[in-house]
Amino acid sequence: MTSVLKRLVAAGVFAAGLSSVAASAQATDYPLEIQNCGRTVTFDHAPKRVVSLGQSNTEILYLLGLSSKVVGTAVWFDPVMPQFAEANRKIPRLADNDPSFESVVGQRPDLVTAQFQWHVGPSGIVGTTAQFDELGIPVYVAPADCVGKDNSTGGDGTRTDAFSMDLIYKSIHDLSCIFDVEDRGEKLIAGLKQREQAAKQDVAGLAHRDVSAVFWFSSSELHADPYVAGQKGAPGYISGVLGLNNVIKSNDEWPTVGWETIARADPDIIVIAKMDRRRYPADDWQLKMNFLKTDPVTSQMKAVKNGHIVVMDVMGMDPTIRTIDGIEQLAAAVKSFGLDK
Repeated sequence: MTSVLKRLVAAGVFAAGLSSVAASAQATDYPLEIQNCGRTVTFDHAPKRVVSLGQSNTEILYLLGLSSKVVGTAVWFDPVMPQFAEANRKIPRLADNDPSFESVVGQRPDLVTAQFQWHVGPSGIVGTTAQFDELGIPVYVAPADCVGKDNSTGGDGTRTDAFSMDLIYKSIHDLSCIFDVEDRGEKLIAGLKQREQAAKQDVAGLAHRDVSAVFWFSSSELHADPYVAGQKGAPGYISGVLGLNNVIKSNDEWPTVGWETIARADPDIIVIAKMDRRRYPADDWQLKMNFLKTDPVTSQMKAVKNGHIVVMDVMGMDPTIRTIDGIEQLAAAVKSFGLDK
């Protein structure tokens, strides 16, 4: 593969299924230019010291066999994938949530990856891209948080285009090019696609039924309007793959919607997020579960009465490497409820 073609592929000529990528990956030609979130990022060599802000990016790096290159992490929702627990323990955790700019640059990185633009972006709370540019530190932001999405609206942003796993595959492909491990990236993507297809086939009967769901991430206060998944985020994608109807039609990533409104839609399934994070009381899935069963409004919903509540790892509900896990987890629950027949 020529240097020009490889740069074009990395820059965004990213056909569905990576059909344009050669079956046998070739070595990366440096300097490599990557088009990322409206910016051109140039790499003269494979990075040696990476700070990864966001669990999904971190786990992608680990899955690509690059844990030895990671010198700091932050922004964690769940425990790391079990197979990487030992390697992860050896890497400094700069913060569970939002690290300081000083702690990031203090690791002397030659690459910073970010899962969310609100951490590193035009107005990033950890640091702006301009600040890192001034220090000569390249920044790579997950395409899932900037492609087809308007983050200027505040909060978690608004999706102009629906999320798809192709955006996660783009991250994997880009990072594998940056680090000259494209063969590993192609194998990882192929395996994820196979898992998604298997889960879809497992509940094929849902396509002929009108089964609805709502996805509850958290709430600023337990009795406040919940943050639930809009139609164009990862839960919307999961719903589409499995043939479910997400009752929330907002384009916002995680809009707040009143329980009275959700109760009127009366979904067949309620999916609640399980996470280690404790930014809000409702981050605790057991408090969510107790609320659903005891609140005068939610306790009357058919999903609660029928026991059709699914506890899903939060990384499966976000646009991450684990969205496939979420698809598999919800498919298994649907089968156990007998809703696919």
